[in-house]
Amino acid sequence: MKWAPVFSSFVFIGLVTVWELAARSMSELVLPAPSIVFPLLWTELKTGYFTPHLIQTGIEVIAGLFIGSLLGFLLGVFMGEFPWLRSLLSPYVIASQAVPKLALAPLFVLWFGFGMTSKIVITAMICFFPLLENTMTAMQRIDRDKENLFRVLHATRWETFIHLKIPEGLPSIMSGLRVAVVLALVGAVVGEFIGANKGLGAMIIASQGMMDTPLMFAVLILLTVYGMLLYGLVILIEKIVFAKYLYWGERK
Repeated sequence: MKWAPVFSSFVFIGLVTVWELAARSMSELVLPAPSIVFPLLWTELKTGYFTPHLIQTGIEVIAGLFIGSLLGFLLGVFMGEFPWLRSLLSPYVIASQAVPKLALAPLFVLWFGFGMTSKIVITAMICFFPLLENTMTAMQRIDRDKENLFRVLHATRWETFIHLKIPEGLPSIMSGLRVAVVLALVGAVVGEFIGANKGLGAMIIASQGMMDTPLMFAVLILLTVYGMLLYGLVILIEKIVFAKYLYWGERK
């Protein structure tokens, strides 16, 4: 396990080497070499060229992730707690997710304009379902023996929810958040593809129009790093939350 980062580094070096060798036999328009892409990326980062686009996409991702995850969590709790509500809303929730978001993106742009709002709405819709599904499942799969114990102790529904269902369901809920944070970046970029003059997705479309493939690859690398950082942040939050619940559990 301790050698995993070393092996991972060797794999990365190997992939970059293969990329460099493959690019030498192709046109820069088709596959630019990493020896071209990485210096370009570094130069544009130093000059601040990417900064407004990174900020724009970051705001869309964070806002959409927060709104979509919060709504998904709250509705997941209610649908998990009340079977009649689950039966009532499940067909509509599934129907809303069955429609590809790429097909809905032009409609959201028409409704909310070319600004940031339409991108946040698209991102929120994409992040909504993983939290809803995982939270609802977590509420339903609580250990029945523990739930019966809480009933015997005359715990209220709220006390059962806070002290049993949330701690027991945290692994599933955080798993949904890990999925949502990756999808959030997809949602923001898809929204920027449809209509935007700022953001990493807009830069990909602009570089395509200018036939600037090295710039397109540089933006793709930025998006990859962005997604990995967001995922790592969620993992860190997950560890902190688990540690907090473990600490309070030991104190009790």
